[in-house]
Amino acid sequence: MAMNTDIPLTERAAHLRTAIVRTARRLRQEAAAETTGLTPTSVAALATIERHGPMTPSEIAEIERVKRPTITRTLACLEREGLIDRSQDPSDKRSALVAVNGAGRERLRRLRKRKNAYLARRMRDLSTDEVETLERAAEILERMREGEQL
Repeated sequence: MAMNTDIPLTERAAHLRTAIVRTARRLRQEAAAETTGLTPTSVAALATIERHGPMTPSEIAEIERVKRPTITRTLACLEREGLIDRSQDPSDKRSALVAVNGAGRERLRRLRKRKNAYLARRMRDLSTDEVETLERAAEILERMREGEQL
């Protein structure tokens, strides 16, 4: 399928950005019951810690692309909620390692379940071709995101 070159790439990007932002907002709203006491930044950090395993606060800040004071506040929130555990870093006694605990894994599981269920409900009315197009779009978006990793 040839691309219509009459529409500037910046306009296409703006349309895509709007669709992504609105969908992300709706997913956050759908999962609101599970995020009580957490900010979107806290949820993202929790997922990062789960994905990468025990990490130092500096490593989390780097992956999340936030400053160290921001991640310090975020980790304090996750700790207050009982979702992470801290332990001494064996390679640097001055630093701590942060890991997701059972409660944190369960909270993430419930969040993902609610968001997945919402998307599945919305996708139910789409044609097979549309679902396949969305699947391909997800792959492309992931590839674009991976291309910017630090």
